[in-house]
Amino acid sequence: MVTGCGAAFTAIVYLFMRFVPTYLIIGDVQSPIPMEMGRTSPSSNAVAITSPTDFLDVLLAVSLVALMILAILSGVVGWIVSGRIIKPLAAINAAATRAATGDLNHPVGLQGPRDEIRDLSDTFDRMQASLQRAFATHRRFAANASHELRTPLATTKTMIDVALADPVSNADELRALAERVREVNQSSIETVDALLDLADVDGSTLTGGPVDLAPIAAAVVRELWTEAKSGDIDLPAPVGATTAVGDPVLIRQAISNLARNAVRHNRPGGSASVRLSAHNGSARVTVTNTGPLVSPASLESLTEPFVRGTGRTLTRRSGHGLGLAIVSGVALAHDGTLRLNPNPDGGLTVHLDLPHAVPTN
Repeated sequence: MVTGCGAAFTAIVYLFMRFVPTYLIIGDVQSPIPMEMGRTSPSSNAVAITSPTDFLDVLLAVSLVALMILAILSGVVGWIVSGRIIKPLAAINAAATRAATGDLNHPVGLQGPRDEIRDLSDTFDRMQASLQRAFATHRRFAANASHELRTPLATTKTMIDVALADPVSNADELRALAERVREVNQSSIETVDALLDLADVDGSTLTGGPVDLAPIAAAVVRELWTEAKSGDIDLPAPVGATTAVGDPVLIRQAISNLARNAVRHNRPGGSASVRLSAHNGSARVTVTNTGPLVSPASLESLTEPFVRGTGRTLTRRSGHGLGLAIVSGVALAHDGTLRLNPNPDGGLTVHLDLPHAVPTN
């Protein structure tokens, strides 16, 4: 660019001086050069100009020499500057190459002034950290899913082996075995159904429309009332009303999972409640329950599949650790938010915010 600008400058000067001015030639090649600064003889490097062509030829020669020097200097400066620019790009390329092979533990970590290259480096580091968290979550999901599905199979095999090892098993014992196997298989079916629900949430196409949340919440609470009563848990009817925009099936699934978690992860004599309201332009579903104390540090992990507030130990009717993961997927699909807050006395307060339906006149 610098060389091209210099060439254009030289051409403009040359054409202007050749065609625009009118020159008056004084003297000829035989005329002595006037004495300057006490000189008594012509300079040895003096150039005699007898016509405009001679003057322009000299100007062109000098301009070309200057242009050559400018090209050399610009090449050296360009080499240095491009090297400083390419060095961080090479570091980003090396990190990207390692990331392409699955190694996500080498961020670029570029230092220096805040410019476009630094912004690109920081963006790449954030992307790499996000991918690392996502892959770690997927690995945990695969390990936990394998454990959840393998445990009932191993339990069934053990019960069958024990029954076969007893040569005097009667019909009542075999019937009891069949009932236990049926119960374990039902648990496996529920786990698989929950996994399918989670996959449906992630890949579903929303059919947006106004959804009145009051009848949905009331129906969910009615369905859980018997279970809550058997666990000595107070579950009153929902309070409040609001209207959201979204898929009614997914929204019902989210409210059902929140209420079911509030009942199952509770304590005898505890309580659970569902409240509907409009909050900051969103349709809010608030589910509060009593129960064991929840550490604030564990809140983020509770929305991961197969993670339970009291650990991964599966107990009867404790759920499969997929409820909040499904609710989080529903919130994400509706551009909503899911926030979990631990209660000082134990249990959680969960806020599910969905797009609010604007009333039409």
